[in-house]
Amino acid sequence: MSATGTGRLTRLLNLVPYLQARPGILVADAAADLGVTEPQLREDLTLLWMCGLPGYGPGDLIDMSLDETVTITFDAGMSRPLRLNSDEALALIVALRLLAETPGVADVEAVRRALAKLESACGDAAPAATRVEVGAMAPEGWVPQIRAALRRRRALRITYYTAGRDASSERVIDPMRLLVVDDFTYLEAWCRRADSMRRFRLDRIDALTELDEPCSPPPQARPGDIRDGLFQTSDEQPMVTVRIGRDSRWVTEYYRCEDVREEEDGRWLVSLRAANLDWAARFVLGLGADAQVVAPPELAARVAGDVAAALAAYDEAGG
Repeated sequence: MSATGTGRLTRLLNLVPYLQARPGILVADAAADLGVTEPQLREDLTLLWMCGLPGYGPGDLIDMSLDETVTITFDAGMSRPLRLNSDEALALIVALRLLAETPGVADVEAVRRALAKLESACGDAAPAATRVEVGAMAPEGWVPQIRAALRRRRALRITYYTAGRDASSERVIDPMRLLVVDDFTYLEAWCRRADSMRRFRLDRIDALTELDEPCSPPPQARPGDIRDGLFQTSDEQPMVTVRIGRDSRWVTEYYRCEDVREEEDGRWLVSLRAANLDWAARFVLGLGADAQVVAPPELAARVAGDVAAALAAYDEAGG
């Protein structure tokens, strides 16, 4: 689940009533229940400590006892029934309508039931929410077809762009579930071409066709555990070390880095696992003059060769 955005907001909204019902619960057990890592839950609890009633003095903020276990000692009024004014209710109706159309929501029917109750409670004010048009972004255009295939248990043929190889391929897959992680939607499926489980980002699917044949993943096909993140690194992946300047520091926030060190000149020495050296070369070239490959040597040689070939192509074009 995403550490920011809707995923984290949902956790924070659920944390107080969840913990109130389970005083003294182990932090590790709560993290497992909520589908997050223990460090992520502790970050959420630290943020929750800063939430509370207007005034925001020590007596107004949510308070808790936190070590290996956690107990809410002051709930800042979150135990009282929620009261919404008309503007807040309409905003919530619009948000629920959008949530109902968001791929990967575990229980869409529960969202729709809550929406129906809220619209009923709002009475004549609810129709005003229809003036706001909501819908999924363009890359999610495959969602209705994928959901239909999941419902009918049908296999899919897709044309998919693999960023790690900078190439497109056609493959037949057995779809299993949709996921929304870090603002991207993924289809988790058994890939018959790779003979293993794969996750396909929907905005990288160029074509999709539902087949007449049934979805038939083998017995060993199992959805992955994403509690520690969608992408897991391994020692088999090459370690890449790059020296970057200030303009490329965003890399440390966007990618999972094994090590980040600041050098005396202000540049950062960043180490991360790469899926393969093809991806690593494009990654470094994309950073331009702000990056320098430190290791491995074969990556440095490859990047130098690609740069020389590019410059030679410019010379030929100029001639």
